[in-house]
Amino acid sequence: MELIQQVPELSAYLAVDEAIDHEHPLVRDTVADLRSNSIDAYTYAAAAYAFVRDAIPHSADSGDMRVAWRASDVLATRNGICHSKSHALAALLRAAGIPTALCYQGLGDENGGPGPVHGLIAVRLPGRDRWDRQDPRGNKPGVDAHFSLDEERLAWPVRPEFNEVDYPVLYAAPHPAVLRGLRSAGDRPELWRTLPTAL
Repeated sequence: MELIQQVPELSAYLAVDEAIDHEHPLVRDTVADLRSNSIDAYTYAAAAYAFVRDAIPHSADSGDMRVAWRASDVLATRNGICHSKSHALAALLRAAGIPTALCYQGLGDENGGPGPVHGLIAVRLPGRDRWDRQDPRGNKPGVDAHFSLDEERLAWPVRPEFNEVDYPVLYAAPHPAVLRGLRSAGDRPELWRTLPTAL
């Protein structure tokens, strides 16, 4: 699949916004901690990915009912769904000068109908002339995502036979419908009703 930048300028994928608040002190402190054991952008990106995937549980797995959507809040509460965790990872990468995009998949639910849109990121590392998608959702039985630049190791490869899709657009900011769903939900059960099922 060819990934398409929503904004031509690479600088847009380093920007701060209300969800990817990478100028926040907690984000900056986390970046400093992760950088202490990283020798280059590649090892830093892998470390940031592993931190968000493993140290911040997906709230559906942990049972946490809170809805964190801003990167700094995700880091503070150690809680979030796929979109929230993607915002946190984007903030950690952008703060280190690594262009990072938000991207989405349309996945099905357990009954074969459309489920909420799934969020992940794409990273553009130095010396590479392409974007590489990464999924920090968090692993569990049946989900085995890894940081990879050779082949995608996402939480869920799409199943076209179930009308699932990879959206090719690389967003510089969270999709408005996703952000609206996150911001309007009072708890996680409500969030499943407010998130879009398609973009």
